[in-house]
Amino acid sequence: MAKRRISIDDGRAALAAVRAGSTARGEVATAVRYLLEELAERAPGNTVEVRVPPYGATQCVSGPRHTRGTPPNVIETDPETWIALACGDLDWSTAIGDSRVVASGSRAALTGLLPLVREYPVEAATLEV
Repeated sequence: MAKRRISIDDGRAALAAVRAGSTARGEVATAVRYLLEELAERAPGNTVEVRVPPYGATQCVSGPRHTRGTPPNVIETDPETWIALACGDLDWSTAIGDSRVVASGSRAALTGLLPLVREYPVEAATLEV
């Protein structure tokens, strides 16, 4: 498992700020990366690559390991959609249906892994994950 680069406290604080309406680039970037790290921790592996440009990407989900070139299973979305999916404000099928997520490959789905955040108190920087 990869070592976290963003502390849980910093990630939760940034996510709380973004969920409260902040659009500050640093807070959005930290929230996105924190949630990508959370996904990789909960679903370790190298079968699916999740990309949230311009802030980050991670590989997750156990299965066949990808080692060269473009991974066969890729999920890409924008930061706002990623945060909404990870927090349960948007479900996977709606995001796919509305073309807010581009997924290619037979294993490119996060159904059952999302949301990553079960409960969100907007007023506080603490999240129950």
